Amino acid sequence: MRAVIQRVTSCSVSVENQIISHIGPGLLVLLGVAQKDEPADADWLADKIAGLRVFEDENGKMNRSLLDTGGEIMVVSQFTLYGDCRKGRRPSFTHAAPPETAEKLYLYFAERMTKTGIPTQTGQFQAMMAVSLVNDGPVTLIIDSSISLKQTTAIDPYLNT
Repeated sequence: MRAVIQRVTSCSVSVENQIISHIGPGLLVLLGVAQKDEPADADWLADKIAGLRVFEDENGKMNRSLLDTGGEIMVVSQFTLYGDCRKGRRPSFTHAAPPETAEKLYLYFAERMTKTGIPTQTGQFQAMMAVSLVNDGPVTLIIDSSISLKQTTAIDPYLNT
């Protein structure tokens, strides 16, 4: 699983011009599911994000997590995170999980986030969504479970497929 994480002061998701979910201060997680992903990837990623210290403490240091701040999380499915643009001009999505598999793991991940005690909202799987956010910082990070769980030694593990 690959996640692009953005610290936000607010975030909302709309489908067909209707807001379907929104959060206040917290994290927006754009989540991509790969063909080889399994529940262990979602478990690891949920634990990592729940404890990720990206919020400032009283000294202005990024030293607090969502669990510490009481913030919320928005999880939005994003298969294009597995777009491979190395050849040609059109991205290839061969590494992305098929929709049936991706949806199950996406929902499992969102449920896993809820079980951490963090208020969790989601987008709508396979819908054309408009995601509105106010990026706080800005703080934007990328986490990939395949890199962390399989301990690859490539110089640039994001390109080691």
